[in-house]
Amino acid sequence: MTPRTESAPAAPVWAISDGAAGNVRQVEALADATGLPFASLRIAPRAPWRWLAPRGLTGARNAFGAEWATRLAGPLPRLAIGCGRQAALMTRLLRHLSRGRCRSVQILAPRIDPAHWDLVIAPRHDGVVGANVIQTRGSLHPVDDAWLAAARRRVPSLGEARRPRIALLLGGPVRGLPLDAGWWEAVATAVERWLASDGGSLMLLGSRRTPPALADLARSRFTRRTACCWFGPEDGENPYPGVLAWADRVLVSPDSVNMLSEACALGVPVLTHAPSVPAGRLGIFLRGLLDEDRVRPLVRAGDPWTAPPLRELPAVAAEVRRRLGL
Repeated sequence: MTPRTESAPAAPVWAISDGAAGNVRQVEALADATGLPFASLRIAPRAPWRWLAPRGLTGARNAFGAEWATRLAGPLPRLAIGCGRQAALMTRLLRHLSRGRCRSVQILAPRIDPAHWDLVIAPRHDGVVGANVIQTRGSLHPVDDAWLAAARRRVPSLGEARRPRIALLLGGPVRGLPLDAGWWEAVATAVERWLASDGGSLMLLGSRRTPPALADLARSRFTRRTACCWFGPEDGENPYPGVLAWADRVLVSPDSVNMLSEACALGVPVLTHAPSVPAGRLGIFLRGLLDEDRVRPLVRAGDPWTAPPLRELPAVAAEVRRRLGL
């Protein structure tokens, strides 16, 4: 990855987010793919701008605190890339303050007219259209062959686990997907069946959204049978990159576009358990993956299969460079 630092306002590219892991991952992946040095920066707008973002440019120069007010006095970057609604206020503001000299790219639907940015990159299920909109299938991520090889080198111990290595990735409940005790029982029973029939080992990961009750159920059922088990900083460093890199099969909860997109980048069988496909944008995305056979429902596990890896970043970055003349 291109060298970067949190305190490098002179970098030609600013990668801006609210610090949420999924937003950081997408904005840094695209910034790195531009080929230019970048600074990864966090913003936390104050009220009322936090509530209105990305609307309301009046007074927005002071929305992010004194340090940012000084930084916005210049020099400004050549390119600002943001991910998430809060970052959309900053990327819009930078374009406004620079009178267009700072090009602005916004990842994810900004919820207002995309013409306020030079480019908007949004997944198809967000429904954003426009001459300056680049649509993707899923979320942006850095997962490619080189990234996977580097992840294996960082966590070589997982390569010693018995194959097939099963990655079980747990998120958290969302509307229409409760991930309740019944959901967990179906998932755990399938994993136990695989371990009994195929041998192998389990790599078990939660996320910041995994409810403590679900984490406790998973720990109590599988901790003694896992190659790794992680649900938070109390379990040490997050082995997520290594888990993806060493996985022979992935079972991922259906609640996260980011986790599903990255699992689909691996070129290994990916399964999920969604007793019913939820309404809304997540449901559109999930249904698309199932219809394209990129992901299979748990009840159709069957024989191993693979789909072409879902790796959209190179094409998106090339289009950004072309459109902005980078």
